[in-house]
Amino acid sequence: MNPPLVKTTYVLGDKTKLIKLMLNGFNEEVEISGQYYQNTMPSHDFLKDQEIADVLTYVRNSFTNKASAVTATQVKTVRAGNKKK
Repeated sequence: MNPPLVKTTYVLGDKTKLIKLMLNGFNEEVEISGQYYQNTMPSHDFLKDQEIADVLTYVRNSFTNKASAVTATQVKTVRAGNKKK
C-alpha cells in the first residue's frame, strides 16, 4: 500500500525531492521496482527544519539504508524556494 523505504531512489536519491515530499505531502501513483503504490501522505510543513532533517536522516540511514544526512540548512533552503500549488 505504501512505497517501501528500503534502498529506493526516493529515499537514497535526491535530497531536495525528499524534502519537498515532506513539506508538500504526496498524492500520486509511483512505480518502484515494478510495483505501483498510491497512498496519500499529508504535508508535514508544520515541522521545524531540524525536525524534518532528523526524520529524513533517520530514514536514509535505517532499514538497511546508508546515505548522507539531511541538514536543517538544506531543509531551510528548500522550504524558502518551495512553492506549493
